[in-house]
Amino acid sequence: MDGVTEDSARLAARFEADRPHLASVAYRLLGSAVEADDALQDAWLRVQQADLGEVENLTGWLTTVVTRVCLNQLRTRRNRREDPLDHRDPEAALGGEAGDPAREALLADEVGVALLVVLDTLAPAERVAFVLHDLFAVPFDDIAPLLEKTPAATRQLASRARRRVRGRTPAPTADAGRRREAVEAFLAATRGGDFAALVALLAPDVVLHADARVVPTPEPITVHGAEPVARGAMAAVARAQFTGLALLDGRFGLVMASHGRPRVVLAFTFDDDGRITRVEVVAEPDRLREIEITAPGEPEVDH
Repeated sequence: MDGVTEDSARLAARFEADRPHLASVAYRLLGSAVEADDALQDAWLRVQQADLGEVENLTGWLTTVVTRVCLNQLRTRRNRREDPLDHRDPEAALGGEAGDPAREALLADEVGVALLVVLDTLAPAERVAFVLHDLFAVPFDDIAPLLEKTPAATRQLASRARRRVRGRTPAPTADAGRRREAVEAFLAATRGGDFAALVALLAPDVVLHADARVVPTPEPITVHGAEPVARGAMAAVARAQFTGLALLDGRFGLVMASHGRPRVVLAFTFDDDGRITRVEVVAEPDRLREIEITAPGEPEVDH
């Protein structure tokens, strides 16, 4: 009996010590803090019933249990999912599921909004293979049994996912870095409510065009001039918290997403001085589907 008690205490201590790591894995697999919390709770109920006699690496074993729970959720979600872009406006989508919006925004920013968007397009097995291997350095030999695949097949799943994540690499140009900095500065100024900084990024004759789903309004909206465009951006602070840098068809832009589902993208055009001359804001589902959204600046991984 004492042995059982000692095992339970050891398991509880290890689970709590590993909770940040396990939560990180679950969040990247599910894209939702609420679902990640549920997955950890489900995993804890399961591990309490398990026999630890042959478990040598508790952290690795706990990661496997959490991953299995998440994989089941991903498969269930994929089977029942309806297209969430239809019949929902971007502002309503920010509410999403129950939970702490500030926490969701912080986690999305930490992981990368664009990366979460791309991960959400992957098949469950691809997502597991990519997240565990590329983001947490889990060997393919350890991932393969989870997916009931060979290590070679698991490697192929991760490779396919990696190509989706990287997408179309922008051609190296002299002003690519400057444009990325301008887009990042636009987001930072919007989040921080820095009107002067926003105006400085915009050409005096800048034009913003937003489709009818962005506000929403009966008709698309066009705004002219640096100060009016900056004022419009100031009104979108709530969206900015769920927005991150992305590659849109290979060009730097911004994507606003709720739990990995893209709701709005902002595409930018620049003049020769690096100032923004046009902002195209897209929220219409059909147009969003036509845009290849990929994660910028993902580190190269040797294989």
